Amino acid sequence: MRRKVKNRKMAGPDAVYESVKVSKLINYIMQEGKKETARKAVYGALDIIKEKQKTENPVEVLEEAIKNTAPVMEVRSRRVGGANYQVPVEVRPDRRLALSLRWIIEGARGKKGKPITEKLADELISAAKNEGDAVKKRENTHKMAEANKAFAHFAW
Repeated sequence: MRRKVKNRKMAGPDAVYESVKVSKLINYIMQEGKKETARKAVYGALDIIKEKQKTENPVEVLEEAIKNTAPVMEVRSRRVGGANYQVPVEVRPDRRLALSLRWIIEGARGKKGKPITEKLADELISAAKNEGDAVKKRENTHKMAEANKAFAHFAW
């Protein structure tokens, strides 16, 4: 059995919006340690959201997108008696946020022909409206968990 994580380093809030979720999004977008480039991309996307949605606080759109893409259940592989079963388990809150942000970024990076700021803004807006690639990914994860509900008794 795994030991409990004692002191997990928490990301602090970002400078502009004072939101931990925005700073986590910046860290997930960042590649090869280029944090300033990631900041420009995320803040640019939030500015585009502010323009398009005519909202004062684009972080609300981000939080709505995270809420709509965060999975409640997922399947974990479990070996029982020589056979592997896909066992549905509930997703912990920190993993829920991580998966949600990862899927939003994957959806944005999957599109072609636009700068990352526009792609990220479009993906966040569509996720906030319960559309887009990240929401589709969550639905597929829930379908897998639902289909393997018969093996739920193996989760211990």
